[in-house]
Amino acid sequence: MMDALLVRLGLPRMAEAQLAELGVAAMIAGAALIVGWTLKVRLGPRLADWLHGRERHSRGPLTERAPAILGWLVALLIAGIGWSAWAWTPYPALLLGLVLAFSAAATARNLVMGVGLGRAPALMLAAVLFVALLSHVVGGLATLQDRLDAIGFSAGRMHVSLLSLINIALTALVLFLLVRIANRVVRRVVRGGPDLDPTQQLLVEKIASVVIVIAAFFVGIDLLGIDLTAFAVFSGALGLAVGFGLQKTFGNLIAGIILLMDRSIKPGDVIVVADAVGRVNKIGVRAVSVITRDGKEHLIPNELLMTERVENWSYSSREVRIKMAVGVSYDSDLRLAQRLMLEAADEAPRVLKKPAPVCWITGFGDSAVNHELRLWISDPEGGLGNIQGDVFLRIWDKFKAAGIEIPFPQRDVHVRSLPEKTPAAAKPKRASRKPG
Repeated sequence: MMDALLVRLGLPRMAEAQLAELGVAAMIAGAALIVGWTLKVRLGPRLADWLHGRERHSRGPLTERAPAILGWLVALLIAGIGWSAWAWTPYPALLLGLVLAFSAAATARNLVMGVGLGRAPALMLAAVLFVALLSHVVGGLATLQDRLDAIGFSAGRMHVSLLSLINIALTALVLFLLVRIANRVVRRVVRGGPDLDPTQQLLVEKIASVVIVIAAFFVGIDLLGIDLTAFAVFSGALGLAVGFGLQKTFGNLIAGIILLMDRSIKPGDVIVVADAVGRVNKIGVRAVSVITRDGKEHLIPNELLMTERVENWSYSSREVRIKMAVGVSYDSDLRLAQRLMLEAADEAPRVLKKPAPVCWITGFGDSAVNHELRLWISDPEGGLGNIQGDVFLRIWDKFKAAGIEIPFPQRDVHVRSLPEKTPAAAKPKRASRKPG
């Protein structure tokens, strides 16, 4: 009964199987799995560390699955080389084909889940690859393609079938995977080089990502067999759409590239836009991400940063001067007060020693001698209010210990006595008449 089933499937009987050849195929299949597992354990963690580089805190799903991807990919290559290196009889070919199909399915599943597409697309792609490769091994792929191509309909010269839809979906998915992986590799290579500063690295990454996407688009068009002349009909409409509807989008794209090239605004810079101070977190294709000290993230269009006035505290130098007003009583020792203010500024950890803090008298006020303490910091992204509060508190403690008074406005109100009012003259009484 078993032999009859094998004959119906197109396989020889068990007695006709060449056990020696089957043993060699089993050794190749076992070697593929063992070598893949060994490289996954030994080299997989190193590959993950190389992919995410110094960004230990942002280790994503792709780097987490890098060891598994490496192991199954090596097993796929070894099984594929072994399967194509010899004209195997059906049973050894089936054994190697099973290892080949399973390795390809596992590699695709880890890749799809690594780029964040979810479990369902990963299982779908894995199942399609497993069925397709196994059908190719047993010689039934052509029959499967014919049956899938027969399920569909024709519209004019175009024939839409289940096979064409599967080809489009698989091509788009594979190209998307390749684009994501290529962008990740380019990012790691660029950021690993010591010759480029962060702004130049970001510029190279953006240009490389655009080139990769364009190349993937044309490769997909070629793989699907779409005639590029068909797009000539829509070129005029596309130009109008870009000119009217997408004008701002392309303007922001070009503005972002220019910002990266002239390095006027870089990630990490502290800028002031519309009286809001924030740190540049990311320069994107459309907008610049600016995070303020209260944790709010503002997305400012790139074009606005090129046409409007922007203060960049980190453009040529990261040093920022802070001015602090302090009033001292007229009865105090002004030179001692100035020395204590300078000592308070020097003791603050964020205040720079060079340029050194200075203190000047700015005027004689109604209630106090007005001073201005000027100090420098080199990390404005750390905030300005906290450093001012620290220095003010140190000044308060030193003034209290030295007996120096910080006056506050006082007003003396003198109440003057008003003159007493003279009594009004008595009015003469009118004589009453009695009726006679």
